[in-house]
Amino acid sequence: MVQLSAMKYILNKIIRFLPVFLAVLFFSEQAMATQMHGGIEGVVVHQMAHIVFAGAMALLIYWLRQHGLVVNPGWRQIQYAAVFFLLWNINAFIVHFLEEQVDILDMAQIEPWQLRLQAQPAFEWVAWLYYVVKLDHLLCVPAMICLYSGLKRLLESPASESRPGKMEGS
Repeated sequence: MVQLSAMKYILNKIIRFLPVFLAVLFFSEQAMATQMHGGIEGVVVHQMAHIVFAGAMALLIYWLRQHGLVVNPGWRQIQYAAVFFLLWNINAFIVHFLEEQVDILDMAQIEPWQLRLQAQPAFEWVAWLYYVVKLDHLLCVPAMICLYSGLKRLLESPASESRPGKMEGS
């Protein structure tokens, strides 16, 4: 009886999700993977957000280490996520700076999957830097995986294990 109700529950969820899935699959428009910012003020506010986010991650790392929470595997994973997010924000700040705030690089789309990147004389190294920092998913994806893993471990661990500073019976 319990198995049948669980199966009905799953089937009900699938039936509710199926129209949305089919609508997105067959009637979707073109989706752009990058976000363009309107005017320089949009870029400045976005850059400020990266600075605040990076500062928050640095503060989280400091706080986790200061309170000795990183001895717990879940909190340690969250600390790793914060490190990756901190690096990702620094990386994203550099990308936005190179793309939208300085005129060192000239980018032109040659074909749908091909881009020509040319740097000003004496700044050829910036083209290589730009190419490397555009691979920001190499920082963001591990950050999300570590965050998920850390939260999952915290959820699975007993409450007394997540407070290393508290002693038994106090």
